[in-house]
Amino acid sequence: MRKPGQRGATETPWFLHRAHDEFPRCAGSERVAADVLLLLLLLPQVLDCHFESETCMPTVIDYYLAPQSPWTYLGHQRFCGLAAAAGATVNIKPVDLGGKIFPVSGGLPLGQRAPQRQAYRLLELARFRDAMGLPLNIKPRHFPVPGHQAACCIIAVDQAEGSAAAMRFAGAVLTAVWAQERNIDDAGTLAQLLAQTGLPAGLADAAKAPEVQARYEANTQQAIDAGVFGAPSYVIDGEIFWGQDRLDFVARRLASGSAAA
Repeated sequence: MRKPGQRGATETPWFLHRAHDEFPRCAGSERVAADVLLLLLLLPQVLDCHFESETCMPTVIDYYLAPQSPWTYLGHQRFCGLAAAAGATVNIKPVDLGGKIFPVSGGLPLGQRAPQRQAYRLLELARFRDAMGLPLNIKPRHFPVPGHQAACCIIAVDQAEGSAAAMRFAGAVLTAVWAQERNIDDAGTLAQLLAQTGLPAGLADAAKAPEVQARYEANTQQAIDAGVFGAPSYVIDGEIFWGQDRLDFVARRLASGSAAA
């Protein structure tokens, strides 16, 4: 017989129940719960900041992504949870990774990489897929695929509906490539994804506007100026965290930033 308050070996801890309640569609709720707990450890400092200073501002994260990137897909939902738990403001910034960032940062398009690197990439994708419990086709039907149309559509959503809607739509785009075998370089597919995420279908046409293209180019130049060379990259106060496997460090940075604010 266990003591009062002692959890049985097979029972789910209370905080995992809470994670499933808060993030029902997010794979790997145990990881989300750990992220949330890490941030909650700093809650007293955050509350002190809130009540004692009128100058406290939310942490701002510049989120540089390529909508066809598998690594962005693997980290997107977890990043959403981290940013929400920290009360951070996310500036979503789709960029032209292969066309403009790689040439000035030493990166190579997938097909130009050495065979050993291409083979290891597939191994790593399978490892992360299995470890995170996310659906992922390591050789999807529509990849490589240009990301320009999807990137501009994300920007159009951000401009018209705000960052939260753009983050939701970006998640649908990434899932379309890596879990659903859909072509994100197809206008019809993008219109379907807009409808799927409860957004106006007309945003697909808005994505063709010159101001959206200008924003796409500006995002790309900002990434280059910030020293970004890959996706996803999360930039907080000039500090770059490259790759979804650096989200543990993003969580720590968010927590320390909240404590110091």
